[in-house]
Amino acid sequence: MAGPHFTHRVARGLVVYHRKNGKRRQETTYLDFRNHIDVKIHEIQDYLIKNIQGETTIAELSSIAGTSPRNLTRVFKEATGITVNEYVTKIRLAIAKNLLKNPKNTMSVIASKCGFKTERQLQRILKN
Repeated sequence: MAGPHFTHRVARGLVVYHRKNGKRRQETTYLDFRNHIDVKIHEIQDYLIKNIQGETTIAELSSIAGTSPRNLTRVFKEATGITVNEYVTKIRLAIAKNLLKNPKNTMSVIASKCGFKTERQLQRILKN
């Protein structure tokens, strides 16, 4: 058995970026923080993306991962380089930017779909 590290290296080598030419970096928040091999953190990331509209606590996430809240926050930061809250904000922001492309979406609808508490919160984060 080669193990997860070997599998990860092979998978990374097989990735083919075909959506953008070589002059521009392939940027997507969904992939930027997934270049690790921690299966539990991948599960947490998938859960957060699927449940972005609601508020999820660290306690809920730690029960999904089968670990303590303190350990989850430590392991998540080690694997991704950012905190859970920073990750959630980045995902929400990516979704909001995508929804802003449709002029029919109002700021309040976008804020609601992305899990922001208020339209003002979304506007403040978009400015930063």
